[in-house]
Amino acid sequence: MNGELPTLIPVIPELVMAIGAMALLMLGVFQGDKSYNQMTNLSLLVLVIAGVTMLTQVGGERQMTFGGMFITDAFAVFTKILVLIGSGVVLLISGTYLRDHKIARFEYPILILLATLGMMIMISANNLMSLYVGLELQSLTLYVLAAMNRDRIRSTEAGLKYFVLGALSSGMLLYGISLVYGFAGTTDFTYLADTLKGEGANIGVTIGMVFMMAGLAFKVSAVPFHMWTPDVYEGSPTPVTAFFAGAPKIAAMALFVRVLVSAFPNLLHEWQQVIIFISVASMLVGAFIALVQTNIKRLLAYSSIGHIGYALVGLAAGTQQGVEALLIYLAIYLTMTLGTFATLLTFRRSEGVVENISDLAGLSRNNLPMAVALAVLMFSLAGIPLLAGFWGKWYVFLAAVQAGLWPLALIGLLASVVSAYYYLRIIKVMFFEEPAAAFDGGHGRAVSLVIGVAALVNSPLSYVLFIAPLIGAASWAAKALLF
Repeated sequence: MNGELPTLIPVIPELVMAIGAMALLMLGVFQGDKSYNQMTNLSLLVLVIAGVTMLTQVGGERQMTFGGMFITDAFAVFTKILVLIGSGVVLLISGTYLRDHKIARFEYPILILLATLGMMIMISANNLMSLYVGLELQSLTLYVLAAMNRDRIRSTEAGLKYFVLGALSSGMLLYGISLVYGFAGTTDFTYLADTLKGEGANIGVTIGMVFMMAGLAFKVSAVPFHMWTPDVYEGSPTPVTAFFAGAPKIAAMALFVRVLVSAFPNLLHEWQQVIIFISVASMLVGAFIALVQTNIKRLLAYSSIGHIGYALVGLAAGTQQGVEALLIYLAIYLTMTLGTFATLLTFRRSEGVVENISDLAGLSRNNLPMAVALAVLMFSLAGIPLLAGFWGKWYVFLAAVQAGLWPLALIGLLASVVSAYYYLRIIKVMFFEEPAAAFDGGHGRAVSLVIGVAALVNSPLSYVLFIAPLIGAASWAAKALLF
């Protein structure tokens, strides 16, 4: 037993999450929906404990267990911390909305925990089998969360669309995995890299890799596998949409990086072409289709597609600096997204939740602090200089230029200029149009806290408060991938 116990050390955070989720499920079954607040608080405690145990691994040494299928390193620690923060913030801001819509069920925080567990397994996957297990654990819980509001047709429709298209993407991913295994003879990332180094580019492995990339591109909602995103974002309950836009995107991007850099480093030329294509397509589709949106959640859906395109610019560089820039971008994107969706939770009137851009008219005269916070977040999403979003784009475009991909950086710059229009339109509506009816308020202190912190982190003080320490952490994480 003593000889086996140390092999569990790398998976202690995941064990905390799994045991905590199962224990809370048993407790919730006996106490019913009246225990929602208690379940949420205990779920937050589980996330904190998992995060603390994660920080004990902050040395970043590469550790493997389960026959090399699970790996813990600095890259995994960095991205898992982001995922835990994203999940915890969503739990904090969900309560008032779910109670108002009578869907405050005890299963909600437990599903968040299980989805987060799946993401953590994805991030630490060092084998095509563990990759798929983590991905499906995350996906199955997200399908349920999307359809959580069973009495609302659009929520049920969102869950069904997500499930059907998600099953299609999983099939593509599995087909790619089967091709890679059939032609390379292994599912282990380390052995794959060694095998391909000796044999060179194998057409069967290359095709399998492309199918895998298609399945993963669906998970990050990159074009042309983005078709589910606007409908699912619009139909899902707003806290669930905030969750979709944050933690799962970061986990899927981390998995994307892990697979391509760890398993297929010798096929850089092949996968780089695919990444460049989906990056350009995502940036352009996200920029131009969002121009005609009137629903805020659909606009943010296309915005997230565009931002995934910008993040992929860092991966397309295929260098350590590129991955470092991608990690910086993901951390900044998380703060912008969570802050923006937290503001959406405050847009309530007696007739229900408000989701149209026109309903924000004159917000600056009804609630100036909220209008200023949302304006800072919109400026940051647009990449206005000195705000956090600007630094995110600066580093990914710089990495692309250093890798000789200056046309990709130029396209990203042009897409940013186009996307600035719809962010500035929201600011114009809030500050320069005749006021609409005031919002009701009563959204809770947690929501206000999240909005305030997000606005501060994305303010002109962002470089000192956030970006400077983030650069060191991202560099430490990127080095773990052994370029």
